[in-house]
Amino acid sequence: MASILPRRFYRGDPALIARRLLGKVLVRVLEGRRLACMITETEAYYGEDDPASRARRGGDLRRIMLGDVGIALVYGIHRQWLLNVVAHRAGEPGAVLIRSGEPLEGLDVMRRLREVDDLRLLTVGPGRLTRAMGIDKGFHGKPLYVRDYGLWIEGGESIPSGRIARSHRIGVSEDLPIPLRFYIKDNRYVSRR
Repeated sequence: MASILPRRFYRGDPALIARRLLGKVLVRVLEGRRLACMITETEAYYGEDDPASRARRGGDLRRIMLGDVGIALVYGIHRQWLLNVVAHRAGEPGAVLIRSGEPLEGLDVMRRLREVDDLRLLTVGPGRLTRAMGIDKGFHGKPLYVRDYGLWIEGGESIPSGRIARSHRIGVSEDLPIPLRFYIKDNRYVSRR
């Protein structure tokens, strides 16, 4: 079993952390079973100057995005839960959305939760990923650098920069000029190329 990523892993520019999360393993223990996905696609989000950021709205999401790094930020959109991990430089809000993953362990449970057989449809897209892994609002505000809550991120592969592509974020009406979506080029478990 790989080591859990320490809290310090998430300190830094959200775009850098989003790139570094590619190849790492998201783990959920559900019904005594280990479910695991290699992270294949992420998006970085910043603070008030980022038109697509939840931090612009203030309230709980902004407070968590400014708080301790390595914390799960879970919110609902279009009747789906989205999982982010707080990642930022000191004093600046930031988070990384986990968009997609490659299923590694617990595929039978994931198929049951998603009610689909097609492997690619299990965990490609942020709402599909959380549903397949049984991730909901109950994880909001919980640390992802300990096993205590049944959800964490482990070290996995370090993806070389030549295998990483970037683009603008998906589904945002207004975006920053720099591309903040990162994905593994040669992996089929990504939303789009």
